[in-house]
Amino acid sequence: MKVDVKYILFAATLSMGLFTSCTSSEEECKLPQSCHGLNMTELPQRWDEAIPLGNGLTGGLLWQKDGKLRLAIDRADLWDLRPVEAFKSPDHTYRFICDQVIHKKDMRPVYALIDDRTANDPAPTKIPAGALEFDIHKLGKVKEVALDLATAVCTILWENGVQARFFIPAEGNGGRFRFVNLPDTLSPELLAPLYQGRVTESDHQPGVNDLAALGYQSGTITSPAPGRLLYRQQAWGDVSYEIGLQWEQPHTGVLEGGYYVTSKGTWYSGDTGRADHLNISFDEALASHQNWWEQYWKQSSVSLPDTLLERQWYLEMYKFAAASRKNAPPICLQAVWTADNGQTPPWRGDFHNDLNTQLSYWPGYSANHLEESGVFTDWLWKIKDNGEDFTRRFFKVSGLNVPCIATLEGKAIGGWSPYSHQPTTSGWLAHHFYQQWKYGADAEFLKNRAYPWVKEAARYFENVSVKDADNKRKLPLSSSPEINDNELDAWFQQTTNYDLANIRFTYTAAAEMADALGLKEEAAYWHRQLAEWPDFASDSTGLTIAPGYPLTESHRHLSHMLAFHPFGLLDVSQGKEAEELIKRSIHHVEELGNEFWIGYTYAWLANMYARVFNGDAAVRNLHIFIKAFCSPNSFHLNGDQLKKGYTSFTYRPFTLEGNFACASAIQEMLLQSHTGIIRVFPAIPEGWREVGFNKMRAVGGFLVSADYRNGRVQGITILSEKGGVLKILNPFTNQIEERSTKPGEIIKLTPMSLVRK
Repeated sequence: MKVDVKYILFAATLSMGLFTSCTSSEEECKLPQSCHGLNMTELPQRWDEAIPLGNGLTGGLLWQKDGKLRLAIDRADLWDLRPVEAFKSPDHTYRFICDQVIHKKDMRPVYALIDDRTANDPAPTKIPAGALEFDIHKLGKVKEVALDLATAVCTILWENGVQARFFIPAEGNGGRFRFVNLPDTLSPELLAPLYQGRVTESDHQPGVNDLAALGYQSGTITSPAPGRLLYRQQAWGDVSYEIGLQWEQPHTGVLEGGYYVTSKGTWYSGDTGRADHLNISFDEALASHQNWWEQYWKQSSVSLPDTLLERQWYLEMYKFAAASRKNAPPICLQAVWTADNGQTPPWRGDFHNDLNTQLSYWPGYSANHLEESGVFTDWLWKIKDNGEDFTRRFFKVSGLNVPCIATLEGKAIGGWSPYSHQPTTSGWLAHHFYQQWKYGADAEFLKNRAYPWVKEAARYFENVSVKDADNKRKLPLSSSPEINDNELDAWFQQTTNYDLANIRFTYTAAAEMADALGLKEEAAYWHRQLAEWPDFASDSTGLTIAPGYPLTESHRHLSHMLAFHPFGLLDVSQGKEAEELIKRSIHHVEELGNEFWIGYTYAWLANMYARVFNGDAAVRNLHIFIKAFCSPNSFHLNGDQLKKGYTSFTYRPFTLEGNFACASAIQEMLLQSHTGIIRVFPAIPEGWREVGFNKMRAVGGFLVSADYRNGRVQGITILSEKGGVLKILNPFTNQIEERSTKPGEIIKLTPMSLVRK
């Protein structure tokens, strides 16, 4: 029986208020509650456990160092962008690597060209801005430290009644602070990073250098007027920055002030003047700031019976907004929270496009934060010219393949060559143009940004590939991130499933985009190109790394399953054979054990379990991620901090991709639409009885709200933003239903709906 939604009549009106696990009213639950935020009884004692503040451009970390309250200041575009001199060599080509691997079977020249300089040179790298300090010795014991997610304000209370509030205005290039009830005068200090001298602290991270290795002359700090400090720092080349600090004591016991940080010589420098928020009162700046965050939180909300997961979702979406903002750089490894330890950030704080950057934007689409997720595609468009130049020079063909490990300007940094110079990075990046288009249903974005970018990636794959004896296309040399580390056999002469997924997705997306634009001949051409590539390799273990090469040991990357998640080229909806292949692949990963997993492995696996509708397994992996791999401030610390055997890694450099993959997994449990069919609550754990979400976004530009009570779906409300065909699995009929919608139309489904054939 085919059921048409347009004949649904409503016999009752259903309240769409969401169940809340916090003690609050329905109306209040649309915003994060105090139980969702960070609440501590003392100031953090480590920089990577600090209270994070940010607005995408400017970031801050509040913590205590040597008895002083410290605010580490960061700006997203502060980079040492010196070129990699070794990459000017005529040998810096894909052909050179192919020759060394295939014919000479000797990686030593490749190491000398790419890897050795990466290990020895401190740059290119992200760099910190500076710090503010307040001598709080006389204030006594801290009573409470609280980050309110709803307002993005951190409040510190001392037992003697002193209160301090810090926030980074939602728009601008600096921050504000206010102390009240001070028993004595208090003045801030402005500190420069340790660009000269050695770091003596014990928390050295892997793959980092002392800032002094950059060779900068220390900048100057001056006091142009009472209550003002100014710090200017020259970085490499044309890049420099300035921090301005001003404060006053307008009343007895009150200290308030603010700071700005501006840059010169970067793509994002813009106006080098003072921050606008310093020209208005603290209260005015706070009101504007709070209004922005209120609007942000009204874009979507979730309500879960699992308080741990609900809190983590709100923490992740707070960090997402704090780290990704229009007209700012995208999220790098640590986003706007560069290390505050006198060293360069772990892994240079760069853009790792083998998964780290991509995972960071997973939650933005279905969480209905397209403006924030669009920051990534804005940057990819900005670096397009540099990517095309890299493609011509390194791969010696036209088209577009972005360096896997990249600077702010999208230029190659280096690292293990099998992933830093891997040949299909642009395929995974193309997926984000596809997502931005599909979830927003934005025809202009498709025409002017998405298709032109994806088309160039597809053209590159045609140009760089060769044909084998069976007349199938292949890459001259292929890889899969960190399989066999950096050894000779990390390069494969057969196309890996990772590379093949990137390629097949790109052609699939290019064909769909061309068709949507009415470019029928181009669509047909991309379909013909796709048909020239082989199918994915598999065996009794499931999806393999490459043909005849199964995954044989624990591994943190799940890249060989990219075709399944996130691309959806393979999906359980495709029938029993596809479902068995997917489940067999997941089982095999679990069977090999977690010895070499890290935090994001668990979060990614949770997404996969949600895609096969196993909510209990998804929750199990998310709980491990949160409890074992997250700092008290919720940062993903990579290694097992509980040391309970969840991995053999116990180190703690923080990166953010695991956090955002965690949020994505929670959303996949609540709403899926990657197949074009909306499914509500597809992966709810067996024990969950009351769940809800509000205004999550589905493919096609549909905003979906749904309520699940007493173990059953109670109602669904869908707003069609742009109009178009709505496809939904109706939970009340268990039928896939379809109808045409008009822009702004609202569709409601309830258990009381009457359905006609």
